Amino acid sequence: MKEFEQIVIDPEVCHGKLIIKGTRIMLSNILSLLAGGYTIEQIIVYYLELAEKDVKAAIAYAAAFIDDELVLTSTSSSIAP
Repeated sequence: MKEFEQIVIDPEVCHGKLIIKGTRIMLSNILSLLAGGYTIEQIIVYYLELAEKDVKAAIAYAAAFIDDELVLTSTSSSIAP
């Protein structure tokens, strides 16, 4: 997908985790910062190699990945955190 062309898996980099192409920055790191309250602008300052489009691609990838997923606990029908 063109939308995700800067997101790659390289077995030689970060143990094959999803990364931003040309960096060692894992998508999980970007998403963790967002979850922790960082803004896109703060993440770009923290990781100078990133552009706004990289952070937005990480968000879009995560959204696409879970789009059809629903995690339920075994005791309720609420979405598990």
